[in-house]
Amino acid sequence: MTPGALGRIESELPSLPEALRRVGEVILEDPAEAARSTIIALAERAGSSPATVTRFCRAFGFAGYADLRVALATETGRAAQAGWGAGVGHAIGPDDPLDSAIKIMAAADTRLIQDTAAQVDPDTVGQVADLVVEARKILLVGVSTSGNVAAMLAGRLRRIGLPCWSTSDAHEALSDSALLTEGDVVLGVSHRGRTREVIEALAEAGSQGATTVAVTSFARSPVAEVADLLLATAASPETPLRLGGLAAAHAQLFVLDAVYVAVAQRTHERTSQAFARTIRAVESHRVER
Repeated sequence: MTPGALGRIESELPSLPEALRRVGEVILEDPAEAARSTIIALAERAGSSPATVTRFCRAFGFAGYADLRVALATETGRAAQAGWGAGVGHAIGPDDPLDSAIKIMAAADTRLIQDTAAQVDPDTVGQVADLVVEARKILLVGVSTSGNVAAMLAGRLRRIGLPCWSTSDAHEALSDSALLTEGDVVLGVSHRGRTREVIEALAEAGSQGATTVAVTSFARSPVAEVADLLLATAASPETPLRLGGLAAAHAQLFVLDAVYVAVAQRTHERTSQAFARTIRAVESHRVER
């Protein structure tokens, strides 16, 4: 597995069986120490057995413990070099100096983007872009912060001439999804993957023959299960002063921006012409220096 293992472990930890969850908790508590530990030592710290640690490794796509150790060593080394340590695992408190809080935020968000880039599948991004380019209709569905993220991509795709729109209303999402057919595409954006409006819209669109895509931080979530394709983002830890869903918007925007870039690459000439025309159209609304 590529770097980004810690982000995946962190995001999927709550859904793991208790024995595997304890192994994950020990790893997240001190990833560098886990990278140095033998399988027996790690099992003892987790109150489990080497066989359980092996099951944990395989649950996350590793052939065995040796591969997990390599991934952890690589990721912790990369984090140290980038200076992430100050922000990872530290919750900003009400009495923290603002300059310290800003550094913690920058470190945490940097790691979030890097983890997302490491775990997102370029082939899936390309497949989604191909579908979007050829789609008769493109619908994006999201609620609250995820809805704002969805609306941003919809606006960018419309600006290059693609038939795209977004909605955060449950009735609109279901009605729009019911009118889709084969060849249409729906992207559902949900941080935790448990937003009912998004799940129901993807299910309805899929039943009509449309291709459905989930954008979520939780690969084992209901929205991922109902979708045809998954664009996974790294999860951001929930803290009292920084809601996980709000911080996750950075990762969602990054993945959807990758889709947009892939679409623009595939439609370069048309996109360039659309940009030129739209820039001219709004030029009169720009204040001169």
